[in-house]
Amino acid sequence: MAIDREQSVMRAHLGMLLWALIVGASFPAVGFLSDGLPPLLLTALRFAIAALAMVPMVRGREDWRPSLPALALYAVMGLCLAGFFGIMFWAAHRVTALSMSALFVTMPLIAYGLGRMLGVEPRAGGLLAILGLGALGALALAMAQTGGDLAQLQFGWNEVLFFVGCIASALYPVLSKWGLARNLLSKDAAARTFWSLAGGGMLIALAGVTFEPVDALSRMQMGDVLLVAYLGVFSSGVTFWLMQRGTGVLTPGAVTAYSYLVPFVSMVVLFVTRPQLIGWHWLPGSLMVIAAIVTLLKRGSGVASRPVGQTG
Repeated sequence: MAIDREQSVMRAHLGMLLWALIVGASFPAVGFLSDGLPPLLLTALRFAIAALAMVPMVRGREDWRPSLPALALYAVMGLCLAGFFGIMFWAAHRVTALSMSALFVTMPLIAYGLGRMLGVEPRAGGLLAILGLGALGALALAMAQTGGDLAQLQFGWNEVLFFVGCIASALYPVLSKWGLARNLLSKDAAARTFWSLAGGGMLIALAGVTFEPVDALSRMQMGDVLLVAYLGVFSSGVTFWLMQRGTGVLTPGAVTAYSYLVPFVSMVVLFVTRPQLIGWHWLPGSLMVIAAIVTLLKRGSGVASRPVGQTG
């Protein structure tokens, strides 16, 4: 039993490593989309594709149809997704990249704090130290990307709103863990992924229809359609499934800690495409992020909470 538990925890960690690779590689891919396309509607389309990709995995499962309390919880989880993506797109032209990075690296620490408040995160000083190290490393990578220009580090009401979006994003795995611990949500990771994506996608679509020109989607070219389909299946569907699978056996703080790897993966992709940007200024942040993730992996079952059921 202990061996099976240890294996499931390690699979969850490896799955989150894959999550970081997919998400980190997806950021540069978004840059290939044609200019002028409505971001909220594109995200709603991605979520719709991702939810449809989950259908073959959830159809026929015994507990894939949620009860009314579970449906309400999925709606709140979807609101977290919609809130984060909506605010992120709104902040893209109002908040500097460095300020966004500085606020985003607080997300795992926020997830840990919210998890403690809701009783799904055990007290763990070692995990806090890992999260702090990873946050410093990710922030150092953001500084390296801007060439150390501290003038880009700004904090005002726009940054406050983006921070609210980070809180919403951190709350998503916490609510997932809370719902699992109370047997409200499906034990199957694919079912949880489907319903949260469906809920979030509908809310983002509603915001897109309200604030963006729907006819702008007609400017999509075949390359855009294929890229959005790829992002929907992999960058949304697979990554949320991996996160839900990880949430079944890991704590919210441990799951969100892998977001520190995203800028590292994006940096590697940048070096492959533009090797002239390689320099020593990237090294401190890279070493700190790698050290944090390696330490997290070594902790193994030490960061996992008690089992809450099979996650599929």
